Amino acid sequence: MNVREWVRRAAEKIEAEAERLSRLDAAIGDGDHGHNLDRGFAAAVEALPEDVRPGRALILAGRAIVSNTGGVAGPLYGMAWRQAGKALGDAEQVGAAEVGAALRAALQSVQELGEAVEGEKTMVDALAPAVAAYDEALAAGGDLPTCARAAAEAAERGAEATIPMQARKGRASYLGPRSIGHLDPGAVSTALILRALADVASRDA
Repeated sequence: MNVREWVRRAAEKIEAEAERLSRLDAAIGDGDHGHNLDRGFAAAVEALPEDVRPGRALILAGRAIVSNTGGVAGPLYGMAWRQAGKALGDAEQVGAAEVGAALRAALQSVQELGEAVEGEKTMVDALAPAVAAYDEALAAGGDLPTCARAAAEAAERGAEATIPMQARKGRASYLGPRSIGHLDPGAVSTALILRALADVASRDA
């Protein structure tokens, strides 16, 4: 799979949905999630040289996201990409098993840094079920496009499931019960990134 194209496709999706993501954030947070991520992912695309191994590409993307994305999103998304890249190591080609390892590493880093678990109305509510669905599809013998589609669909369902949740982490948690009834913007942007993975995996198949 072309990891550089994954970064590019994710950036395109974030840019297209930046206004919506910031509106979602305005309901329960600072109102800048979409614009912050748009700036960070645009920088990530610019940071990638033409000839770079997959793992290195994700590490460079993660560094750019940390440096150019404001708020807590920068460290969380940046660390996720960097740890995913480290999981890929120096491999010149990545397939279903390698991408699965990268996604697991990303989830672990987010949970450790954000100290979040499922059910707390965060990006983990999209990423954790996505990783579980990916692993299930992989164990069943699925190829990369199949596994990536399963992950994207699970992430989208996970994001929708944040609507009735009360936020337990971040600025949204200050609202208490008033955070109920809103999509978590981090879960939505995470689902966009995983849909970008599915798009690229299917196109490269």
